[in-house]
Amino acid sequence: MPSLEATERHRKILDLLAQEGQVRVRDLVRLFGVSAVTLRADLDYLEREGKLRRVRGGAVRAEARRFELPLETTRMVHAREKEAIGKRAASLVRSGEIVLLDVGSTTTEMARALSPELRDVVVVTNALNIALLLEGHPGVTVVVTGGTLRPLQHSLVNPFGTLLLREINADKAFIGCNGVHPERGFTNTNLQEAEIKRAMMEAAREVYVLADHSKLMQVAAARIAPLEAAHLLITDRRARPEDLEPLQAKGLRVELA
Repeated sequence: MPSLEATERHRKILDLLAQEGQVRVRDLVRLFGVSAVTLRADLDYLEREGKLRRVRGGAVRAEARRFELPLETTRMVHAREKEAIGKRAASLVRSGEIVLLDVGSTTTEMARALSPELRDVVVVTNALNIALLLEGHPGVTVVVTGGTLRPLQHSLVNPFGTLLLREINADKAFIGCNGVHPERGFTNTNLQEAEIKRAMMEAAREVYVLADHSKLMQVAAARIAPLEAAHLLITDRRARPEDLEPLQAKGLRVELA
């Protein structure tokens, strides 16, 4: 049985997971003032109890083991940060451009923030929710990529998900991801969506990656592209300098929204 002190840490860790969706050992070390060894033992114990799932450098909610969370749920994690990133990304779109818009909660916020003053913009997207969101925009023509529908994420993937993307020369692509790492580059948890993201990046003249601070220094299962494939990373002001510095040292341009 864990001590009373450990039990209190466990309760606070689970509270943080409920709010943030994930925790990192190094952040918990600062919060609780105990060693990384002790925190890893806490996370291991909570995983054995079925309360969370261990990932590299920390832990995520236990439900991530059993099923994929719907887009409507992930929108609520770091919602303010995603809204800020989305607004900044939306400000980069100019009238007359062809824009590739990836699936995801942050790109959805970007679509929501597109200026009503825009004219003659073509948005090509694999996200059905974004297509519907932009249906009423007077200055936007929406093109859906086609492909096979993934449940919960409202996304279109292979088979047939990249056929249209091979025929497009876009001005800008706005891509989401689950991990940004100086050595592993941009990564994503879902293999099928990673293929679409890669095709979008290859089809655009400029690539903008949208990722909130929780994605920095993380490595997910599927590789999308190296850091040099991006024109700019847009993240939020909660990003830690120690996470940003190794990315910038690799030549990645970063902007805080």
